[in-house]
Amino acid sequence: LSTQLQADPWYDPRYSIPLFGMILGNTMTGVSLGLNTLSSQVSRERSSIEAQLALGEPFGRAIRPLLRRAARSGLIPTVNAMAAVGLVMLPGMMTGQILSGVDPVEAIKYQMLVMFLIGGGTGLGVIAAIQLGAYRLTDERHRLRLDRLAPAKE
Repeated sequence: LSTQLQADPWYDPRYSIPLFGMILGNTMTGVSLGLNTLSSQVSRERSSIEAQLALGEPFGRAIRPLLRRAARSGLIPTVNAMAAVGLVMLPGMMTGQILSGVDPVEAIKYQMLVMFLIGGGTGLGVIAAIQLGAYRLTDERHRLRLDRLAPAKE
């Protein structure tokens, strides 16, 4: 980050706020898609998960395919954006830099940096969120707790 931006200091708000905004915005999208997929899949596959648990499988192994689907679902928008950047679409940051007179090669370097940061942030966020979501859907006795998905009754 600091090698490409060459900001002194690296946390200068004029650089850090837009970068962290782009990273967090994309990460939140991935996390929400991953958790939505996880919760809907667990609700749909409840009988299968409970059958595996009754046969002695640990909760982590019983829910593993659903975690993979949730992670894949959460990463789809980021992977699609990374595949299309530069070929089909020109992102706003890169286009703005080119229009302002920055060398296109430098603008492409910035955009590559931002896309890698978004990909890494989204990947870490999605994996952490679905792991925590799966942890929340079980208890200390490895029972499926779908009651935790429902809103609290007042």
